[in-house]
Amino acid sequence: MKKIVINGGKRISGKITISGAKNSVVALIPATILANDVVTLEGVPDISDVESLIEIMEIMGAKVERHREEGRLVIDTRSVVSRPLPYGKINSLRASYYFNGALLGRFGQATVGLPGGCDLGPRPTDLHDKAFKALGARKLQQEEAEHLEVIGDHLVGTTIYMDMVSVGATINTMLAASRAKGLTVIENAAREPEIIDVATLLNNMGAQVRGAGTDTIRILGTDTMHGAQHTVIPDRIEAGTYLALAAAMGDGVVIENIIYEHLESFIAKLEEMGVRMTIREDSIEVHKSENLKAVNITTVPYPGFATDLQQPITPLLLQTKGRGWIVDTIYEKRVNHVPELARMGADISVLEDRIIYEAPNELTGNQVKATDLRAGAALVTAGVIAQGKTEITNIEFILRGYDHIIEKLTAVGVDIQLVDL
Repeated sequence: MKKIVINGGKRISGKITISGAKNSVVALIPATILANDVVTLEGVPDISDVESLIEIMEIMGAKVERHREEGRLVIDTRSVVSRPLPYGKINSLRASYYFNGALLGRFGQATVGLPGGCDLGPRPTDLHDKAFKALGARKLQQEEAEHLEVIGDHLVGTTIYMDMVSVGATINTMLAASRAKGLTVIENAAREPEIIDVATLLNNMGAQVRGAGTDTIRILGTDTMHGAQHTVIPDRIEAGTYLALAAAMGDGVVIENIIYEHLESFIAKLEEMGVRMTIREDSIEVHKSENLKAVNITTVPYPGFATDLQQPITPLLLQTKGRGWIVDTIYEKRVNHVPELARMGADISVLEDRIIYEAPNELTGNQVKATDLRAGAALVTAGVIAQGKTEITNIEFILRGYDHIIEKLTAVGVDIQLVDL
């Protein structure tokens, strides 16, 4: 067990390079199963979720070569077999449900432990089940509420309307439909960049996916798919996290490997606050920013303000001037960072469905606990801002999604260490 220790209150400067998108790669790795061939992924982040996915792939018979320094995964799925994947092996990550779509598409059956990940409130899989059933699969009895078994020997394309916008259900449907017979149309599909990224890999492997990035996606199924090479898009959530940190404590910080279009709603909020930035083709330089003003934030599906960024931006909001609120319409329980920030001196609270804050705040280092991935990122930023020492436990959540966070922050002048408990 380890903890993160930060001696905060120091201004930062330099460059941070953004890694490949966590929310893409957790779907891209299971998607390689559909190819029955060798697939190379470039730009893979060095995070614990990737470690877990590789372990699962190897359990199923895949041969995986990992080149950490280059961020490359070479995955040979020709020996993969569809075998039960028990709860104990995959309950650490939400993205385990993507194995359902991939295995169902290739083998016509999947037995996968129920998904885990961060506790953010209700995150049902009923949309996934509805889509699989529409394609001709059937869900069998869950065994002690630990497994989901899906059978669909002859998947047939159809039109599927998503009752609510869901990234996971959209991707899972794309995976299964890629090997179904005929045309599948997903209506009210999610539009996130990660969906486009997965569609690009599927097309590179021989699938026919059109319309990714819009609310209507069409997939013409194919009998066979083949190997490919694919580069993961930059992580817009990691980018937003470091942009917020740079706005709070930067004396000139350049965030590199950014796709601006993926961050437009987030950057618009920074501009509304008064953050000074120079936006270039694939980087953003954040200049020293003072006299920032409080803003209100409502998270909504892409291209609106991302739920994954409401926690990382909160410590920056605490450095503004005024009163503001945050409403997360996606995950109702995404408020667990609030009491931890209050322990550091923040004037922040939860009132019904809103996070309310008064700013500016003088944060002081304290012992705090990461309750989920993005809450952990918020505490890291708060620790950099705060005067004195901050100790963060439960950092396994943070390491699930932030590649080399200690090294990246050290390089821009943060006094941060990973130490044994």
